[in-house]
Amino acid sequence: MKERSFLKQIDFTSFRTILIFALIFRLIAAIFSEGYGMHDDHFLIIEAADSWAAGFDYNNWLPWSPGNAGHPDGHSFTYVGINYLFFVVFKFLGIADPKTLMIFNRLLHALFSMLIVHFGIRITDKIAGRNQAVTVGWILALLWMMPFMAVRNLVEMTAIPFLMWGVWQAVKATNKNSFLYAGLLIGMAVSFRYQVGVFAIGMAAYFFFKNQWAALIRFCIGVLLTFCITQGIVDYFIWGYPFAEFLGYVQYNMKEGTQYMANKNYFMYFYVLFGVLLFPFGLLVATGFFASVKKLWILLVAVSIFTVAYIWLPSFAGLILLLLFAGALIAGFMGKLKNMHNWWLLFLPTIFFLLFHTYYPNRQERFILTILPFFIILGVMGYEHLKQRAFFRKAWKFSWVFFWVLNIPLLLFFSLTTSKTSRVDAMYSLYQSPIEDEAILLEATGNAHWEMMPKFYAQSWNCSFAMREDTLLPLEVVPGNRYDYIFFFGEGKLPQRIAQYKTLYPKMELHQACDPSAVDKVLNWLNPRNSNQYIEVWATHQR
Repeated sequence: MKERSFLKQIDFTSFRTILIFALIFRLIAAIFSEGYGMHDDHFLIIEAADSWAAGFDYNNWLPWSPGNAGHPDGHSFTYVGINYLFFVVFKFLGIADPKTLMIFNRLLHALFSMLIVHFGIRITDKIAGRNQAVTVGWILALLWMMPFMAVRNLVEMTAIPFLMWGVWQAVKATNKNSFLYAGLLIGMAVSFRYQVGVFAIGMAAYFFFKNQWAALIRFCIGVLLTFCITQGIVDYFIWGYPFAEFLGYVQYNMKEGTQYMANKNYFMYFYVLFGVLLFPFGLLVATGFFASVKKLWILLVAVSIFTVAYIWLPSFAGLILLLLFAGALIAGFMGKLKNMHNWWLLFLPTIFFLLFHTYYPNRQERFILTILPFFIILGVMGYEHLKQRAFFRKAWKFSWVFFWVLNIPLLLFFSLTTSKTSRVDAMYSLYQSPIEDEAILLEATGNAHWEMMPKFYAQSWNCSFAMREDTLLPLEVVPGNRYDYIFFFGEGKLPQRIAQYKTLYPKMELHQACDPSAVDKVLNWLNPRNSNQYIEVWATHQR
């Protein structure tokens, strides 16, 4: 009875309540969801940033590094640079333990991600009203993957708060400077992730179609100003000329990017968008997303011509041109749409972004997460009109309840679990090791695969790795090599493998046994490519 009375006291329609719940679960994820989600959110961000703070260059991105290729690799330094400053400041304050550093890092990301919920509510409330804003708020606050992803170091996620804030500035438009502020914020998102430029083009197209020339000019000035400061000035001091990394990114994608992890599934991103919202609720939101555009036939015609033209211009530059072409086509069909509904301010950049990533051959699921909040907002608002019919009304009511039945266990599971745990713990076991230049052998001959190990958690940038995955290779891999630690990946034939190395290192003993987390085991079960194995760290005591 006390529990019921407590729940009755909670106003679940209050924006403050939504934000409190969002904060609670993000703080839980920040504390308990250790590790990293995938390669990019650690090795392209944390390893690079902390190595800079320690006087190294893990990825050899800087032109003065001995291993640099002599040209930019196409990685924006904005977000990496912010993390670099984070590590410099916290180490100056005396906080050096890598796991402690990452707790603070995740806490800052958790707080920053609250802007997604806050502005998602405000945008929806401004355009469609309080009831729909409450629905959007709860989804953004407690969608099963949001707290887990919010504390990761993925540019696809960290760019979202800037996008939401920028769109809010354009939606509220209290004065002409609001469009300048919108541009400044969207420009920062572009600086975090270059592909967000497609989203910016979509917003500019909206102002163009509405004949809002003052808004268009201010918005473009804002975007270019932020981009020039973060990419032009910074790259000039690093490379000697502005926009070096951006130009390197464009050149890479024009020459090689279309071949990297090519994926021919053109519907993949649609599956991701409504898949993360779970079945059948995700299908209803997807229906609402397309129902949010009343003149959908115009969009279908544009997409059809866009598709045909894509065959003729399959390059990265061609995709940008086609986006502009599609926008011009829509403008031609629709004429001077001075009364265009402000839903289009959300829909145009979202569909531009979705089309670009759909037609670009390099497709990875996380790429589309940047527009997930806008997909949710448009889906909820669009479906509201369908509720006039009893069937759609009943479908929504059932799906909404079933969504939470599925979502809450997943939310608890992902918010409380770590990722890549065995790799993190294996390297962390070497933190404060008396050896500064550890030679490590990654031994994976027991039906397992070796994986890249995060040096950050050992704070040992001079350590080196050798790999043995084939039993035909000598035990030392290169005859005469000596190792300080051996990481045994997987439990297959583990006693025999250990016994073999004890013939070389009689004093060898177990240093750390590292189990994968629950989510690591689930991901490995779903897809063996997620090789999150059990790892045993053995110290050889060879010196």
